[in-house]
Amino acid sequence: MTRVDFYLLTRPGPASKESFACKLTNKAFRLGHQIYVLTASAQHSRELDRFLWTFDAGSFIPHDVYSNNVNATLPVIIGHGEPPDTCHDILISLVTDVPQFFSRFDRVMDVVDSTEDDRTQARKRYRFYRERGYELETHEL
Repeated sequence: MTRVDFYLLTRPGPASKESFACKLTNKAFRLGHQIYVLTASAQHSRELDRFLWTFDAGSFIPHDVYSNNVNATLPVIIGHGEPPDTCHDILISLVTDVPQFFSRFDRVMDVVDSTEDDRTQARKRYRFYRERGYELETHEL
């Protein structure tokens, strides 16, 4: 059964959610996982793609934005829709709703920023997972 972790960011700031998502991605990549990062839009995917190249001068994370011609075996794929069939290890979610395909992943990492709106949406997702019996962890950062 899918394990769901909520990462609650306490510091507001521009791109704090994306910055933390990059750190999570880097850590999971270094541990040998395949990661699908779910964003809210094509524009958000492109922004996160650029951010992954620049967030840490010493890191290199092989990744690409998902499209029909993307190598689906890359360790990190960024997208705003359904992931390729080969992705099933880690889903890093940056969206407000529960992804319809979340249960095909071993682990979901749900990143929540410090705004009240994001927290409210996260509570709804948490209730959804809890009511269905998923293993939940919350990390305040």
